[in-house]
Amino acid sequence: MRLIGAGSRPGRGERVLDTFWTVPNLITILRFLGVPLFVWFIARDSYGPAFLTLVIIGCTDWVDGYLARRLDQVSKTGKWLDPAADRLALIIVAVVFVIDGIAPTWLVWAIVIPDIILLANSLILFRGSPNLPVSNIGKIRTALLLLGAPMLLLQRVPGFDYAWLGTAGNAVLLLGCIGHLLAFAGYMVQSWRKYRRQAAVPEGSPHAC
Repeated sequence: MRLIGAGSRPGRGERVLDTFWTVPNLITILRFLGVPLFVWFIARDSYGPAFLTLVIIGCTDWVDGYLARRLDQVSKTGKWLDPAADRLALIIVAVVFVIDGIAPTWLVWAIVIPDIILLANSLILFRGSPNLPVSNIGKIRTALLLLGAPMLLLQRVPGFDYAWLGTAGNAVLLLGCIGHLLAFAGYMVQSWRKYRRQAAVPEGSPHAC
């Protein structure tokens, strides 16, 4: 079974909808609403419910992409909403983990600094989102981060305080952060290439964006 691009139907072109009201977009919104619930559980030291909430957030990240392709409900809104929700959720989870002492400080810097640079780059070059496709490295990066974080959190749940969970969780998060930096470099290269292509098209040309 394919994990990346699951739900795609071979031989069918991708139709992109203009509407916001699709099942995948609603799942994305519900997924992000789980983030403040996760923060609330952590603040109450309710690590069991926080773990389950984080697992659901991670699983639905795959589900909404699958349904978008399977139900032919890929939308313009979903193309930016899903990665934006992922990025914001990962940043919030990373900050909470560091504040609560669950994860080391380098986790925040490795995630937040590249995202700040990407945001500034997009605003300067495109005055908004450059609308770049999500790379496979970016998808793998997100999967690793969403796997490593629950592993570290599970170690705080009574009855699961095994040392190997912390070691494995940190290792997976480290791989995710390396993937984050590789994805960051790839998006920077893509954004500059797109900017140069647009700059090379004479203003008023029918091919200008």
